Amino acid sequence: MLPEAEVQAELQGLRARIPHLTGSLVATIDGLVVAHDASALEAESVAALTAAALGVGSRLTEATGQGAFRELITRGERGYTATYAAGAYTVLTLLAGSQANVGRLHLEARRAGARIAALADADLDRAPL
Repeated sequence: MLPEAEVQAELQGLRARIPHLTGSLVATIDGLVVAHDASALEAESVAALTAAALGVGSRLTEATGQGAFRELITRGERGYTATYAAGAYTVLTLLAGSQANVGRLHLEARRAGARIAALADADLDRAPL
Protein backbone atom coordinates (compact mmCIF):
# COMPACT_ATOMS: atom_id res chain seq x y z
CA MET A 1 0.00 0.00 0.00
CA LEU A 2 1.25 3.47 -0.85
CA PRO A 3 2.50 5.54 2.10
CA GLU A 4 -0.69 7.53 2.73
CA ALA A 5 1.03 10.29 4.72
CA GLU A 6 3.42 11.06 1.86
CA VAL A 7 0.63 11.01 -0.72
CA GLN A 8 -1.51 13.24 1.52
CA ALA A 9 1.39 15.70 1.84
CA GLU A 10 1.68 15.79 -1.95
CA LEU A 11 -2.02 16.61 -2.26
CA GLN A 12 -1.78 19.38 0.32
CA GLY A 13 1.20 20.79 -1.55
CA LEU A 14 -0.87 20.91 -4.73
CA ARG A 15 -3.55 22.91 -2.93
CA ALA A 16 -0.89 25.43 -1.89
CA ARG A 17 0.61 25.69 -5.40
CA ILE A 18 -2.53 25.76 -7.58
CA PRO A 19 -4.90 28.70 -7.17
CA HIS A 20 -8.59 27.71 -7.46
CA LEU A 21 -7.89 24.03 -6.73
CA THR A 22 -10.97 22.74 -4.90
CA GLY A 23 -10.06 19.11 -4.38
CA SER A 24 -7.69 16.29 -5.18
CA LEU A 25 -7.70 12.53 -5.05
CA VAL A 26 -5.27 9.69 -5.63
CA ALA A 27 -6.87 6.37 -6.48
CA THR A 28 -5.91 3.01 -7.85
CA ILE A 29 -6.79 2.32 -11.47
CA ASP A 30 -9.55 0.00 -10.27
CA GLY A 31 -11.24 2.80 -8.30
CA LEU A 32 -10.01 2.45 -4.71
CA VAL A 33 -9.17 5.64 -2.79
CA VAL A 34 -5.55 6.00 -1.68
CA ALA A 35 -5.83 9.57 -0.32
CA HIS A 36 -7.87 12.70 -0.89
CA ASP A 37 -7.85 16.38 0.01
CA ALA A 38 -11.39 17.69 -0.31
CA SER A 39 -14.03 17.99 2.38
CA ALA A 40 -17.04 18.19 0.07
CA LEU A 41 -15.86 15.36 -2.17
CA GLU A 42 -17.43 11.90 -2.09
CA ALA A 43 -14.04 10.29 -2.53
CA GLU A 44 -15.24 6.72 -3.13
CA SER A 45 -17.71 7.81 -5.82
CA VAL A 46 -15.17 10.04 -7.56
CA ALA A 47 -12.55 7.26 -7.44
CA ALA A 48 -15.00 4.84 -9.07
CA LEU A 49 -15.92 7.38 -11.75
CA THR A 50 -12.23 8.12 -12.30
CA ALA A 51 -11.61 4.42 -12.96
CA ALA A 52 -14.44 4.38 -15.51
CA ALA A 53 -13.16 7.54 -17.23
CA LEU A 54 -9.64 6.12 -17.21
CA GLY A 55 -10.88 3.02 -19.00
CA VAL A 56 -12.57 5.06 -21.72
CA GLY A 57 -9.63 7.46 -22.04
CA SER A 58 -7.15 4.58 -22.29
CA ARG A 59 -9.16 2.82 -24.97
CA LEU A 60 -9.56 6.08 -26.90
CA THR A 61 -5.85 6.93 -26.91
CA GLU A 62 -4.93 3.39 -27.94
CA ALA A 63 -7.63 3.15 -30.63
CA THR A 64 -6.53 6.43 -32.19
CA GLY A 65 -2.85 5.52 -32.15
CA GLN A 66 -1.93 8.07 -29.46
CA GLY A 67 -0.27 5.51 -27.18
CA ALA A 68 -0.71 4.95 -23.47
CA PHE A 69 -3.01 7.13 -21.35
CA ARG A 70 -1.41 10.21 -19.79
CA GLU A 71 -4.20 12.63 -18.88
CA LEU A 72 -7.84 13.51 -19.33
CA ILE A 73 -9.48 16.88 -18.66
CA THR A 74 -13.14 17.81 -18.67
CA ARG A 75 -14.63 21.26 -18.32
CA GLY A 76 -18.03 21.92 -16.80
CA GLU A 77 -19.94 25.12 -16.11
CA ARG A 78 -18.23 25.56 -12.74
CA GLY A 79 -14.77 24.27 -13.46
CA TYR A 80 -12.45 21.43 -14.39
CA THR A 81 -11.93 17.80 -13.53
CA ALA A 82 -8.53 16.51 -14.61
CA THR A 83 -7.10 13.01 -14.25
CA TYR A 84 -3.41 12.20 -14.69
CA ALA A 85 -1.53 8.92 -14.85
CA ALA A 86 0.57 8.52 -11.70
CA GLY A 87 2.45 5.31 -12.35
CA ALA A 88 1.14 2.04 -13.69
CA TYR A 89 -1.50 1.48 -10.99
CA THR A 90 -2.54 4.90 -9.64
CA VAL A 91 -4.13 8.09 -10.93
CA LEU A 92 -4.32 11.65 -9.67
CA THR A 93 -7.61 13.51 -10.09
CA LEU A 94 -7.87 17.26 -9.50
CA LEU A 95 -10.92 19.50 -9.26
CA ALA A 96 -10.49 23.19 -10.02
CA GLY A 97 -12.77 26.17 -10.34
CA SER A 98 -13.51 27.88 -13.64
CA GLN A 99 -10.92 30.60 -12.93
CA ALA A 100 -8.08 28.06 -12.70
CA ASN A 101 -5.06 28.48 -14.96
CA VAL A 102 -5.15 25.19 -16.88
CA GLY A 103 -1.48 25.46 -17.85
CA ARG A 104 -0.51 25.74 -14.19
CA LEU A 105 -2.85 22.88 -13.33
CA HIS A 106 -1.14 20.65 -15.91
CA LEU A 107 2.36 21.65 -14.86
CA GLU A 108 1.84 21.01 -11.15
CA ALA A 109 -0.24 17.87 -11.68
CA ARG A 110 2.30 16.28 -13.99
CA ARG A 111 5.07 16.92 -11.46
CA ALA A 112 2.96 15.60 -8.58
CA GLY A 113 1.94 12.59 -10.66
CA ALA A 114 5.59 11.75 -11.25
CA ARG A 115 6.33 11.98 -7.52
CA ILE A 116 3.32 9.80 -6.68
CA ALA A 117 4.41 7.32 -9.35
CA ALA A 118 7.84 7.13 -7.72
CA LEU A 119 6.17 6.39 -4.37
CA ALA A 120 4.02 3.72 -6.02
CA ASP A 121 7.04 2.15 -7.73
CA ALA A 122 8.96 2.11 -4.44
CA ASP A 123 5.93 0.51 -2.79
CA LEU A 124 5.86 -2.21 -5.45
CA ASP A 125 9.57 -2.84 -4.89
CA ARG A 126 8.87 -3.40 -1.17
CA ALA A 127 5.83 -5.62 -1.69
CA PRO A 128 6.36 -9.36 -1.14
CA LEU A 129 5.91 -11.51 -4.23
